[in-house]
Formats: sequence, C-alpha cells, structure tokens
Amino acid sequence: MKQATARGWRARLAADPGIGTGNVLATVIAQGADLAGPGLTFDTAVDHFPAEHPLTLGELNERVQARTAWLAERGIGRRDVVAVWATEAQDVVLSFLALTRVGAIPALLNGKMAPAIADEYIRRLRVTAVLADAAHKPLLQTEVLAEPKDLGAGDPEKAPAGYQHHRDDPVVITHTSGTTGVPKAVLHTHTTLYAALKHLLTMPQAQGTDRILNALPIPHTATILMVNQVLGNRAEMLLLSSQDSDGVLRQIERWKPHGVYGFAVTWAGLAKEDLASREMGSVRMWFNTGDCAHEPHIRKLVAVGSRETVTRDGRVMVPGSHFIDGLGSSEMGHNGFHITHTVESEHYGRCIGKPYEFASATVLSSTGEELPAGKAGILGFRSPTVSPGYWNDSVNTYRFRLNGWFVTGDLVYRDEAGHYFHLDRIPDAVAGFEGPQLYTSLSEERILAALPDVADCTVVIVAEGGQYAADVLLELAPDAPEVDRTDAVKAAVGEEVAAILRRVTVVGADDVPVTVTGKVRKVALRQTLESEARS
Repeated sequence: MKQATARGWRARLAADPGIGTGNVLATVIAQGADLAGPGLTFDTAVDHFPAEHPLTLGELNERVQARTAWLAERGIGRRDVVAVWATEAQDVVLSFLALTRVGAIPALLNGKMAPAIADEYIRRLRVTAVLADAAHKPLLQTEVLAEPKDLGAGDPEKAPAGYQHHRDDPVVITHTSGTTGVPKAVLHTHTTLYAALKHLLTMPQAQGTDRILNALPIPHTATILMVNQVLGNRAEMLLLSSQDSDGVLRQIERWKPHGVYGFAVTWAGLAKEDLASREMGSVRMWFNTGDCAHEPHIRKLVAVGSRETVTRDGRVMVPGSHFIDGLGSSEMGHNGFHITHTVESEHYGRCIGKPYEFASATVLSSTGEELPAGKAGILGFRSPTVSPGYWNDSVNTYRFRLNGWFVTGDLVYRDEAGHYFHLDRIPDAVAGFEGPQLYTSLSEERILAALPDVADCTVVIVAEGGQYAADVLLELAPDAPEVDRTDAVKAAVGEEVAAILRRVTVVGADDVPVTVTGKVRKVALRQTLESEARS
C-alpha cells in the first residue's frame, strides 16, 4: 500500500464511528481492504494451513467465519462469557475473533496458569462455556465444551451476520498477572480497548510497525491491541505462542521483523545473548509494555538493528534501533506513557516518559490529593482506554479508584518537565509519605546499571523483628567471576536500602518464582525468605 493511500486508509478507519475492538476485522473488510492483502501469521498450523503460512485477509476471515458458524450452531451468542484456555496463538486469537463476532465475551486465560487457580478463576467468571486445548482440558474440573481447534470444522457459508456492537458492549476479559493469588478479571469494552488505536490512526505510522513479531503473552490485553492494530494498518504480524527469549531470537533472525513487541522479561533474556554476533539488522523498533524495562537491557537492544533518520541529505538508515518504553497494564488498556530510547539516550533512571496525548496522569497522596513535582506518591491515571472494572468484582473495581483517578498500584514521581519515573509496585515497597523510602524496583535498576556482570537481579524487602531487611538475588552473566559483590551492591542501592541489606545471594534463572507473564512473584519470595529467617 503506497504511503498516501495508507494515510487515507487509516484516516477513514479513524473516522468510522462504529469501529471498535469487537469488529475490526469485519470493518476493515467492509471498508474495502484487499482480501489478498495481509491477515495474520501464526507459528502453528491453522486448520489446513501449515505453520507460518501468512494468512491473507480473506483466508483469515474465512477461518473466523468457520468458527463463528460453529459457535452459533451451539447457541453461543450475545453476552455469553466463554473461557478460552490454550497455549497456541491461533487457538486464542481466532477464538477471540469468532466469539466477538457472535456477540459473546471471550475470557482469555494464560496457558501457564496453575490448574487449581484456573478452575477457581473460571468459577468466579460464571461462564457459559469453556474452550480448552488438548493439554489443558484434562487439568480442569470444569466441564469443557470443545477444543478451540474443533471450531475450525464449522461451515463458513453458514456463519450468521456479525453482532452489531454498541460502544459500551463488553468484548473481552483478560486477567492480571496474579502476583498475589487468583488473578483479577479485567473487562474491556468495544471502545476502551480501541480508543488508543483510533488515536494512533490519526498519527503518521511509526517505522517498524509494518512487519511485527509479536512476543507478547497471547491471552494478554496487549496482544488483542496488536491484532487490531496490524489489521487496521494493513501490516504483517507473526504471533508467537511462547515468549522465551531463545525462540524470539531465532524468529528475529529467520523472519526478519522490523518491530518486536514484548514484555520486560523477554528483553532481559535477549540481553544475556551476544546480540552483536546475531542477525539483528532488520529490527528498527522494540516496543515494551507492562513493567518498564531496565536501562542495561535497553542499551544492549538499541545497539543492534537499524533505523531511519532525517539528515541534511534526506532520510538515511543509521546503525542502532529504537526502543519505545513506558508503563502499561491490562486495566490501563494501552501503554499510558512513552519514551523513546536510541544509542544516544541518557534519560534513564526508570523514566517512563510522559502520558500519551489521549491520557492524563498525576501523583496522588494516600487520600487522593495531587502532589507536586519531585514528590513520590501513587500513580493516578485517566484515559478513555481504562477498563470499566473487574468482572463480577465490584469490591476491587472501586478499591482501585481514588478521587476520580484509576490507581495502577505503582509508586512514581514526576520531574519539573513532566516526565514520570517509576519507583516500585506498592506491595513491594516500604514507602510511606513520611519516613523510610525503600524501593525494590529502583534498587534493581541501580544494581544492574552499576554491576555490568549482573545479568538480572531481584530485590525483596521483608519484615524482621519489627524492622526491615533487604535480600538481593543476583543472576550473573556466564563469564562473571566468583567474587563477593556485597559492597558493590551497597554502594549502588543508596543509603536507605544499604542500611537494611541482609544478604546478597547468587541464584540461577529458575530459582526466582514468576507469574504466568514472567513477573517476579515477590509476595511468594518474601514469604519464603521470611520463613527461612525464622528457621
């Protein structure tokens, strides 16, 4: 698609009052998109198509229509909540597209969720039906309607007309990472999960977004956003069923994407590799969502690849890629903040940048007063992208509202220029508005920046005899020498955390418990460390 044509196409989509998360595929086709143009590419087989076959828009629509017909024949329709528990990207994404087409509400579960937690999560949803793949079906106590692959046997010609969504209709339920137990079920509507994309359609298309490798967790809100973004942009995307860094690196070398989308855990894994010796030249842009990324990981990524820049001689390609960082969550609906790094960047220190134009943010006290620049507090966020609440959970829906703001559970401050800096998650910090300011995430950032032979680290603050103690777990680079790093860690973390440092331990990558999306389960780790301290 030529540049001028692409701009006109994006403008038409942005002006369409009916477009939203529940009908992007149908709307793009109705607007006259070329059915021979790009649809989606999956890393596993889709019905009779082999793995990594680039489905055209027409082929994608036909496979969705088959699933739509299958669901309609079994009475699945408007407002039915259908849980989908599977690993393969095509199982999740095609089920989502078909369920929304019949007006149902897909509830997407991460394939790594523990079976007991999955059963309890599904029970709380009060679902109409469950779709589970062959690996997950026998793990559930809940009755399973079918495997997602079964839906492909439907007759596309018998698919009913697509459901007509109202702007406030619920269209998908995703879940939080579950760092403290059973995940919360995050609801999004036809418009909340499309508001950011509609804004982006009015902007010039960013370089790197024409050929995307999706390394985001497939059942996450972020992947739903990406599916709709590439369909609207008429771009190419390969969706990976696993986000392990080895697989991502292999696909970068083989498939040669221009943009790679992922979570911080994937960047940490890639940064452990000798990227300069790998074929990374195709990458122009890395896009991070969820937790903000660490400076040493970003620096290793932007050192490879290439990007287009404007000079006196016009547009030229230069070595080194972009890294777009920020902070996002399922509830926020899209990254709320953004900052772009290149090899020349110096604006780190857990800076998450400024809010997008469609959003606003502030720093709040515990009682909801807005705090001035330089003062640490609770992040408050407003945006048309924010989830209306948690499914079947009014208590938590209102608990995370304060003085008209959605509170994300993060501690931040902003500088005089309006840049926001992430300090920690509230449950992981010891940071009253007066008294000690003990931050685990900020301490991790400082350790990684100061100790180049540390590949990754985790800081946990535990209560000990009415006092606080900090434990530091270091994952070392393969060639790191065996030396005592306690003094170096103390020097890096700052006086307040250094004063409570109890021990520095070297661990392996598998010794730190993580959630289904790769976030460290610091609550579980704290409990383990406290138990060890008492014994």
